[in-house]
Amino acid sequence: MSEFIVHSIPGSPFGRAVLTTLEEKGASYRFSPVAPGTLRSPEHLAGHPFGRVPVLEHDGFMLYETQAILRYLDRVLPAPAFTPADPRRAARMDQVMNVNDWYLFPGVANVIVFHRVVGPRVMGLTPDEAAIEAAMPKARAVFEELARLLGEQPYFTGEAISLADLLVAPQLAFFTQTPEWSALGAPHKNLVAWLARMEARPSFGATTWERVSEMAQAA
Repeated sequence: MSEFIVHSIPGSPFGRAVLTTLEEKGASYRFSPVAPGTLRSPEHLAGHPFGRVPVLEHDGFMLYETQAILRYLDRVLPAPAFTPADPRRAARMDQVMNVNDWYLFPGVANVIVFHRVVGPRVMGLTPDEAAIEAAMPKARAVFEELARLLGEQPYFTGEAISLADLLVAPQLAFFTQTPEWSALGAPHKNLVAWLARMEARPSFGATTWERVSEMAQAA
């Protein structure tokens, strides 16, 4: 099978979800770095008309939207499978993935993580404390729901990881670098243990911000 090319920004949690999935599949891939200031360039918009990342390129086939990319990878690389065969477990996977895209990232991660981690680290910005505080009520609700959906299971759909785990883990990993983690994640021992299980996987060690930055420099 031809090589997969992942066009993304180093540090993007959505890009990391794709890279981690490829690592879990044992697939050959190449990282093509996208500079943050080029998201609206004609070249990037040709692959993603909404100016976001990641974009997957595979044998002339271009695909954007992380959920679509993850499901594509699970179809063309069927082993190991990350979509449960049981319809209810598959539906739970879909639900958690949508919680990530509709509630965890917008208004929560893209505020708290941006102001605490990305803005200071990449752009030298000072955190906007008012914006962070305004995001906290929604953040608490999202973390409480993720903890409820996980319950006492090792992973979101049961005993084995699914695309839901691979999508959510990169987002939550960023929160551990913020002081808000003590109020959002730490009180939920099941989420703490789940994230530790995910971060212990070799695929996550291979896709840290630092490792992906090294890939970008070598590209």
